[in-house]
Amino acid sequence: MGRVVTRALGRAKARHDLVRAAGGILLREVRAGRFEVAVVHRPERDDWSLPKGKLDPGESYEEAALREVLEETGYRCRLERFIGFTEYRDRRDRPKVVGYWIMEVLEGEFVPSDEVDELRWLELDIAVRALTYGRDRELLASIDAVALAHSG
Repeated sequence: MGRVVTRALGRAKARHDLVRAAGGILLREVRAGRFEVAVVHRPERDDWSLPKGKLDPGESYEEAALREVLEETGYRCRLERFIGFTEYRDRRDRPKVVGYWIMEVLEGEFVPSDEVDELRWLELDIAVRALTYGRDRELLASIDAVALAHSG
């Protein structure tokens, strides 16, 4: 996929105040056709969300997604499939766009930090209800578990 997402979004969103971020939907199959997703708790905001964070200068969305997931969860992952973008206004009222990928965990272990103090693996339908923000719930609800079972 390379920088395709970055280039496409760069043309569509040329605003200087746009906050660009990327994250991951970490999935693991627990039974045939049943998946769990990792959700993280951020104590500063007291919310449950998907792991994500802002792009560093010169970094692609793909690179940022992998880095941020590693930083927040402790898991080194592989990008599997681009899922889509969420768009909203951040706490400073700036436009923000976040690109998400389904990711496969390769290795690692969660270690609590000041930024993320808890990680839970929840079945997809439970995770959809547990997430704090509607945009995250909608994104997760858009994942077709049947298609996931046949894609691996």
